[in-house]
Amino acid sequence: MSELIQQTAPPAKTVVQATVRPRGIPLAAFNPRKNISALSERWSALAANQPDLKASAFMHLLDTGFYADFNADQPMAAASSIKTPILLCALQLIDDGTLHWNEPLTLTKELVGGGAGWMSTRAVGSRFPTYEVATEMIRVSDNSATNLLIGRVGGKDAINMRFVELGLNATEVNNWLPDLDGTNTTSAKDLSRSIALVDSGDALSPRTRDLFREVMATSVTNTLLPTGLMRGLGGAQGTPDDSLGRKGYRVLNKTGDIGIAYADAGLIELPDGTRAVAGFMVEGPFNDPRSTELIRQMAAAMASYLKPQPAPPQPAAAPLTDTTTPLEP
Repeated sequence: MSELIQQTAPPAKTVVQATVRPRGIPLAAFNPRKNISALSERWSALAANQPDLKASAFMHLLDTGFYADFNADQPMAAASSIKTPILLCALQLIDDGTLHWNEPLTLTKELVGGGAGWMSTRAVGSRFPTYEVATEMIRVSDNSATNLLIGRVGGKDAINMRFVELGLNATEVNNWLPDLDGTNTTSAKDLSRSIALVDSGDALSPRTRDLFREVMATSVTNTLLPTGLMRGLGGAQGTPDDSLGRKGYRVLNKTGDIGIAYADAGLIELPDGTRAVAGFMVEGPFNDPRSTELIRQMAAAMASYLKPQPAPPQPAAAPLTDTTTPLEP
């Protein structure tokens, strides 16, 4: 008589219900569609007070579509502000797999650029890792570092083609930096667009977008856009970056200065988590302090439109219930 083998059913699997977490604030694309006419007109009036200066301005609230502009598409002398879209193009090579962040770049005689920075003091043939080149281009506006990246992208023609592909139609490299004659051009809108394309994820992967933000955060010059914004918000104390930080703002910006042309453009993080981009450019007489002051005035004028939405009221917390057992007498 055969033995009956008792079959044991396998234990039922426990199904864990995955928690669906909110996605948070979505990434906002560069899509200006609602003009803030009052701010656009204010910028026009400020520029009219200095008729011998040539000015342009652009600001875009990425999360709402609101924007303001004044001669924003006008090509103007870029000075070092063109280094922001150059950084973007270099990081695209990393996404393409044709450049590595630690790849050494060799300084040649053609690429040595005077003026800002320290790499020009190194011997021809010196090699620098790409991460150092990119950082110094933004941190201290090193002109030789900029030329190294232009060369690595493929030269002037190659980087200009990339600008066109990005929709930066006023941005063009015609000469190696420092380009004191102002032949390299961009526009207030192009500078803002290049930053927004990165922040939205349209132009770079998440990792290279992080690199872009890390490098932009190293810029040491905060005397134009950040100072103007601080002035417009009021209650300034200490340095512009510290003062803005105490109010919940952060500006990642890059300036330009060749004496006859000044510029500043950056990403502005608001206290409520939303973001904006802005760019300002002014051309005028050599080293005329009115040029930089006009940029600060235009930046200050936009401050009232960069106020955060108030945080919604939170429901009242339920009263705590005493669950302790009283001691018996």
